[in-house]
Formats: sequence, structure tokens, C-alpha cells
Amino acid sequence: MTDSEEKPIEFGAESSVPKAVVNRLSLYLRELQHLIRDGRETTSSTFLGARLGLTDAQVRKDLAYFGQFGHPGIGYRCPELVQEIRRILGTHRQWRVAIVGLGNLGTALVGHRGFSEQGFRVVAAFDTDLTKVDRKIHETPIYHIDRLPQIVQEEEIKLGIIAVPAASAQIVADALVSAGVEGLLNFAPVTISVPEGVSIVGVDLAIELEQLSFNVVNRQ
Repeated sequence: MTDSEEKPIEFGAESSVPKAVVNRLSLYLRELQHLIRDGRETTSSTFLGARLGLTDAQVRKDLAYFGQFGHPGIGYRCPELVQEIRRILGTHRQWRVAIVGLGNLGTALVGHRGFSEQGFRVVAAFDTDLTKVDRKIHETPIYHIDRLPQIVQEEEIKLGIIAVPAASAQIVADALVSAGVEGLLNFAPVTISVPEGVSIVGVDLAIELEQLSFNVVNRQ
């Protein structure tokens, strides 16, 4: 069992779901959306697993945490399963998101169209650079960081993206949490502490490249 499998997350009041299962739900969702765009109305655990490098048993086991979605003689109806997975992930609703830090990465994230396609709308960006504030980037207004508590409340923002240097990441996280943000996506290469009840996901691109280089070296 991997570390990710050993850290369950709570789903509802009665069960705990391994984090790795939730990660794979996102993979299933993307693949199903691709299948729909290709004109497929139904699929099977065998076909879905093969596309993602998983066994059919793994696909069925993952989905079984949340219910029974297959139909005898049909398999899975793609639009129906997309709807169910989005409900499970919470992306059947639209999430209002703030980004703090408008360097190269933050600026790129504000304009990332994939967010809106999956139910996330970046409604505010924050920075300390006075040459950037009181403008818009990709139709998203830019505010000075001092206005973060006000804007978070006015815009009912629940998710925040941290795209600042490592030295400032904890300060920004504290400010977002204090303002009422309940979930953080951290791109700074540093571990951040958050209080109980706040969720955080770290994305360290250098670590991802290290994992990739490990795989390539060991394959050779």
C-alpha cells in the first residue's frame, strides 16, 4: 500500500475514501469527457481502465466506494457517470477562486481556460505590486493584497491559489484562511501549515520532474 492509499479522506458521514481513489476519479472524469467529445455514449470498466493503464477491477472498486453506476448489458453511460463523478468531487457547482501572486505562474493560471471548464471561476487576483493592481488580466480584476479580506467576503470566495515565492507562502496562506477561504492550492515549493478544517494541496513542479526523471532513469 502506498502512502497516498494510507491517508483516507472523509466522504460523507459514514465512510472514508483513500486519497488515491479520489485522485483517480479525476482521471476517470477527464477520460469520460474525452469519450463524450469523441461521440461515445457508453463505456466499460475494461475500456476505461485500459485507457488509463488500470485494471477493470480497479475501476469497479474505485467507483464502488460511491455507489453502483453500471447498467447490465450496457456498462456505464458516459454522460451519467460524468454527472455522478462531478457530484462526488463537488464540481457540479461553480467554485469561486482567488489567486495570490501575479508572477509568470500566477498570470498563466489566471488565464487557464481549463478551470472554468471544470467548475472553477477565478474571480479575483491579488498582488503587492502597485503597477499591477486596479487593472484586469483575462477579465479578472487585480487587487492589492490589503483588500483580500474584503474581496473574499464580497465575492464569497472559498478556494485560493498561492503562487508567491516560498518565503511569503505561509503569510499568504494565513491571510486567506483568516479571510474565510476553506481550501488552498499551493504552488510555492514549501510546506504550509493550516488549521484543522482547512484543506490544502501542494503542487511542486520540481518534485513532479524529479519523479519523471526517476521513472526514465530506472526504465533505462
